[in-house]
Amino acid sequence: MSVPEATSAEALDRYAGGTRIAASKGPAWKDVQLSVLALPPVAEVFTMPAVTEPLIVWISSGEAETQERENDGPWLTSHVKRDSLFLTAAGAPYDFRWRTLTSEPFEAVLVLLGLPLFGEALQEVFGANAVHARLRDASGFEDQNLISLLRRLKEEATRPAASRLFVRGIAQAIAIHVARNYTALTEDARGETSALPGFKLRRVTDWMAEHLAEEFSLARLAVQAGMSEFHFNRLFKRATGVPPSQYQIRLRMDLARRLLRESQKSVIAVANDVGYSNPSHFAQLFRKETGLSPTIYRRQR
Repeated sequence: MSVPEATSAEALDRYAGGTRIAASKGPAWKDVQLSVLALPPVAEVFTMPAVTEPLIVWISSGEAETQERENDGPWLTSHVKRDSLFLTAAGAPYDFRWRTLTSEPFEAVLVLLGLPLFGEALQEVFGANAVHARLRDASGFEDQNLISLLRRLKEEATRPAASRLFVRGIAQAIAIHVARNYTALTEDARGETSALPGFKLRRVTDWMAEHLAEEFSLARLAVQAGMSEFHFNRLFKRATGVPPSQYQIRLRMDLARRLLRESQKSVIAVANDVGYSNPSHFAQLFRKETGLSPTIYRRQR
C-alpha cells in the first residue's frame, strides 16, 4: 500500500499494520475517532503517516517489544504490555515495527482527538497562553486515569447507537487530562522553547565532543538532557536541524579534517581517533561530508 505523507483521522487506521475489529461511527463521534486493531505477532517496518490531531495509542491486550523512528533516525525501543500508552503530537511520518513476547492476542486502541475539542481543552487549561501550548510525545508509559477514560470510550463504540452526549463528555475529559499532564508552554509564553533549551543543548553537545570516539548512544544523550529518548530525539532535531546521530557524524568529520590537516597520523589512525574501526566506512562517510577521500583531502592542505 502506498503511504502518503499525511492523512485524515478517519483514514489513519488503514496504515496501522493490523486488522480493524471495531471503530467509531455515526454522528456521536464528531469530536473524536476510535479504532480497535488486532495486530499480528510480528510486524516488519511500516510507515504511519502524519495527522494533525493528537493521537493516543492504548495497548489493550498483549505484550511486545516495539521500535519507532522518524526520518530514518535511530530506532527507539520500548517494552510494552497491556495498558501501555503512546502519545504523539502532529508531526512527520514515522516508522514502526514490533514482535510480541507472549501468546496473548496483541490489540491496540487508536484514539484521535478532534482539533476543535483539543483547542477548547487548551483554552480552559492555559487561558490566553493556549496558542503557545504544545503537546509532548511520550512512548510506552502508563496512566491509569487516562486508561479508565479510554476504556469507557471503547465500550461506547461497541453499542449499536452511541450517545453523542456521553462520547463528547468522555472525549472532553480525555482532552483536559492530556492538556493538563502532557502539554507544555513554548518560549513565547514563559521563556522556554519547543526545541531543546539552550543550556541543555550545550550540555549535550559538549558531552558528545568529549566522548566523540565512543559508540553512539541515544539513551546516554537523553540522560544528559533529562528526557525520554523519543522526546529528546525530536527536540534535538528541532534545535539543530539534524538528528543526534547525524550531529555526531558531523562532529567526527570536523575533527577528522583537523587531524588530516594538522597532524602526520595515518588515515587509519585518524579513523580510530574519531570512532571508526573500519577505515572503509570512515572513508565513505568522509567523502559524503566533504566530497573528497581522506587521502586527497590531506594532499590539498
